[in-house]
Amino acid sequence: MIRVRGRVRSLGLPIVWGAAAVAYKLACPLAQETGLQARIVSSAVFFAVGTGLILQVRHALMRELRQMRRVAGAAQRALLRPLPSRVEGLDVAAVQVSAERGAAVGGDLYEVVATEHGVRAVMGDVRGHGIGAFGTVAAVLGCFREAAHDEADLGGVLRRLERALDRHLRQEHPASAAEEFVTLLLVEIRPDGEMLALNCGHPWPYRLSGGRVEQLAPCDPHPPLGLFPLPTALPTLHLGCLEPDDTLFLYTDGAQDARDARGRFFPLATVLEDAVRDEPDSSPTVLGRVSTALRHHTRGEPADDIALLILTNGRHMSLRGAGNCANNHDAPAVDGTQLTQRR
Repeated sequence: MIRVRGRVRSLGLPIVWGAAAVAYKLACPLAQETGLQARIVSSAVFFAVGTGLILQVRHALMRELRQMRRVAGAAQRALLRPLPSRVEGLDVAAVQVSAERGAAVGGDLYEVVATEHGVRAVMGDVRGHGIGAFGTVAAVLGCFREAAHDEADLGGVLRRLERALDRHLRQEHPASAAEEFVTLLLVEIRPDGEMLALNCGHPWPYRLSGGRVEQLAPCDPHPPLGLFPLPTALPTLHLGCLEPDDTLFLYTDGAQDARDARGRFFPLATVLEDAVRDEPDSSPTVLGRVSTALRHHTRGEPADDIALLILTNGRHMSLRGAGNCANNHDAPAVDGTQLTQRR
C-alpha cells in the first residue's frame, strides 16, 4: 500500500502538467488562433509543460537510483562488512573499488577472523563483477565465516568452500555452472608469526619488511575453485614468518591487471616499493598510496573489481620465537631465491 501511494504521488505532478496542457489547448481562446504571436505563446506553454515533465521524470529516476544505491550499500556493508582495525595483534586495513560506476558491490571478497587455530584470512575474486557476482560472494563468505572456526586446518576450510560454491552454482546458475569459478587465497597466521596458505588460482601476496618488498610464491597454485575438483591431498604451504612490524599485502588480480589508456599494466610491485620506501612504518598510508595510484592509472574506471588487504604484525614476540619461525619455514620468493633470514 505504501509503495502504491508513493507511485501515485510520483505521477501526480506529470498528470497535473498534462492536464494543464490539454486545458490550455481546448479552453484557451489564444490556443485556437493561428497568428504568429499566438503560436509563439502556445509553443512557450508546451515547451514549459514538456520541460516540467522531463524534470519530474529525471527527479523520479534519480530518487529511485539513490534508493537502489542505499539498498546496495546496506547489503554490501552487511555482507562484506568493514573489517576491525585490529585482530589478535594484527593491524588490518582493506579497500575495494568496483568496476561498475556508481555500484556499491562487486565480485571481490575478503575477510579476516580470529580463531583458536590462528588468524585466518581469505581473499577471493568471483568470475565477473558488479551486482551479478554478489550472490556467489555471499555464498563463499558465509561458508568461510563458519568453516574458519570449525576446521582444524586450511584444507578442511577449502573443501567446505568448494562444497558451498558447488551447491550455490547448481541452484543459481544451473545452465552455466561449469563456466563459473572463484579464485581464492587462504592464509593462516599463527601467534608466533608462522604463515600457512592454500591458493586456488589467486595472485600470491607480497611481504613488506624493513623497506623490502617480496612476493611470496612457494609453488604454482591450484586451479580456481569450481573449475576442477580439489586434489585428494591438500597440504598447506609455508609462507615463512611475519615478524613484528612486517606486513602481508593481499590483492585481487584486478590490481595487477589494471591498464591505463595506453594499455600498460599497473606496476604494482614498483608502486609498493616506492610506498614502502617513503612510508616504511605506515601500512594504512601504503594502502592509500596504492589505491590512489590505481585510480590514477585507470582514470577511475578499472576494467575489473579491485580489492586490497593488508595485515601488519603488531605483536611483540620474543626474538627466540621469531627466529624459530623464520628458521623452520623460510619461503621462496617469486624469483626462486630464499627469503633473507632476519634475526
